[in-house]
Amino acid sequence: MLSLVPFLGSLLLAGFPHMERLHGSNWQIVMLLLEAWGMGEVARCLQRKWSLYHGGVLLLLYSDLMILAMMVFLVAYP
Repeated sequence: MLSLVPFLGSLLLAGFPHMERLHGSNWQIVMLLLEAWGMGEVARCLQRKWSLYHGGVLLLLYSDLMILAMMVFLVAYP
């Protein structure tokens, strides 16, 4: 939830349902910071010893990184 809510908010701020009206908004930076905070909270769950739990957390971190990259693209989109 900490990752998907800021991503959906960023999409709505960019004007997502109408592809012809996509634009970058300064308020998307707030959503970007919330996403980075959510990614940090997921990173806190990493354990030192490898296990399936550790692998699942790494998978979530990679998905958070992909969401963060898409949000940066939406902010930079003219």
